[in-house]
Amino acid sequence: MERPLTLYAIYRSESALLPEAVAEKFSWFAALLPPLHALRHRLWDQLALFVVALVALVVVARLAGGEAAWLCYLVTALAFGFAAPGARGRAWRRRHYYPAGHRVAADADLARLAALEAR
Repeated sequence: MERPLTLYAIYRSESALLPEAVAEKFSWFAALLPPLHALRHRLWDQLALFVVALVALVVVARLAGGEAAWLCYLVTALAFGFAAPGARGRAWRRRHYYPAGHRVAADADLARLAALEAR
C-alpha cells in the first residue's frame, strides 16, 4: 500500500547544508498537545499565544460555564492544528532560512532529497 503524498514547503539557509521541509497540512500533534508542539519546534510565539488562550478560557469558564469553555478549547485546539505549518515556516524565516519552493513527497526526508536534487 502506497503512502499518501503531502505538500512540503522547503526552506534553505546559506549556512546549512540541508534544507528544511515543513508539511503543509493539519498537525494533530499541535492540536492535541499545543504546548509540547511549540516547545518541540521552538515556536515561542505559539507557546505565548497558548498561555494567553488558557487564561481567556479560564475567564470564559467563570463567566459562561464549563461547557462553553470546553467548546472554546476545542476551537482553539483546531486553530493551533491548522496554524502549525505557518508558525513553523515563520520560525524558519526568523532563523534566516528563506522559502525555496514546494515539493510533493511521501515524507519530509524525500521532500528534502527532491529539493537537493533540484539544485
